[in-house]
Amino acid sequence: MSMKALVLNGPNLNLLGLRQPEVYGSTTLAQVEASCLEHGTKLGLEVTCKQSNHEGQLIDWIHECRETGAGIVLNAGAYSHTSVAIMDAIASAERPVIEVHLSNIHARERFRHHSYISKVAKGMICGLGPQGYLLGLDALAKILESE
Repeated sequence: MSMKALVLNGPNLNLLGLRQPEVYGSTTLAQVEASCLEHGTKLGLEVTCKQSNHEGQLIDWIHECRETGAGIVLNAGAYSHTSVAIMDAIASAERPVIEVHLSNIHARERFRHHSYISKVAKGMICGLGPQGYLLGLDALAKILESE
């Protein structure tokens, strides 16, 4: 029986490969998602990838994980630094979350140094580009195996 993993991407991540490639790289979201699906299969994870620019939609998907038993790899984008609502949704879902950022948020503007997601995530991976998603799936698989 495979374990379920949801890879969630927040605002502006639909523009990966186009938006600020000097910060976020040239890999597209479609390429990131394909890598996650392939890597997840190797780990025995049933991976679903979703992206939304809307906070409420992300919250709804996080809530659904409570019922489906899915763990989450989450790049909440700018919502990481602003959304108490997403933080509360993660706490309410009671499912493991690995926070991912393509860039090193601690080496960027000061407002990016704080993450509400980190307060409720099992761990955070930042600054490793698209590889961070795969490392996030690795961590999530280990956590789900131990549950």
